[in-house]
Amino acid sequence: MNQSQIWNSTGGQGWVMSQSLLDHMYKPFEDVLVDAVSAASPGHVLDVGCGTGATTVAIARRLDPDSTCVGIDISQPMIAAARARAEEDGVTASFVCADAETYEFDAASIDMIVSRFGVMFFNDPIRAFANLRGAAADGASLRCIVWRSPAENPFMTAAEQAAEPFLPGVSTRVPNEPGQFGFADRDRVRRILTASGWRGIDIEPIEAPCVFPASALEFYVGTLGPVGRSLQSADDDTRARVMQATLPAFDPYRHGAEIRFTAACWLVDARAGA
Repeated sequence: MNQSQIWNSTGGQGWVMSQSLLDHMYKPFEDVLVDAVSAASPGHVLDVGCGTGATTVAIARRLDPDSTCVGIDISQPMIAAARARAEEDGVTASFVCADAETYEFDAASIDMIVSRFGVMFFNDPIRAFANLRGAAADGASLRCIVWRSPAENPFMTAAEQAAEPFLPGVSTRVPNEPGQFGFADRDRVRRILTASGWRGIDIEPIEAPCVFPASALEFYVGTLGPVGRSLQSADDDTRARVMQATLPAFDPYRHGAEIRFTAACWLVDARAGA
């Protein structure tokens, strides 16, 4: 399946079902972006690959009353959840269901572009970041958080490696292809941003402790990532065998009633300017 198919079917549905767990787990990264926006006090913010809207809403809550924050994502189920979240929270944030690679933004209309794990999925990343550059006003900033390599994030691949005997091909990751680790190569990211017109590029390693209840581990494995997507259509026998094989793979991350791991990412900064 291509990215649109994934995020408008099992992938997007899994994130919607898991939004409270994921929001808690990735809160440290959300805080990095929210604090950066708060310090810059931009008038118009764009959150790319906003998912179910946690970061968009958190940013909107911190902005000045006359500022705006818009989230864009290709996933209809996640955008619907994001709109419901903003309405429930009484926060003035808006959302667009579209592909940021091709969406016709108003030229030079955005003062700051942010993304928490949302920019690694573009089919043509140079085209996508050139499109975002066209939407950025002169002097606007870009700040994104993306995953480093699978080797630096063993938690993220533990389930698929354990499940491979039962779900052949589930652990296959093609370097530089659209997906979770699509921006793992720092030099490649720099080349993409340079070719798409961004300047002042700075890419630094960032790590954060992530935590969620151990009681949610089976739900996590059975709902998210390549294994979760596969299990949503698997028969009961396959699901039982996969769970029996994969859950022990997370024993190194069990600490009492919690699952704890360190997420290794890049913090990407760039500027729109000559």
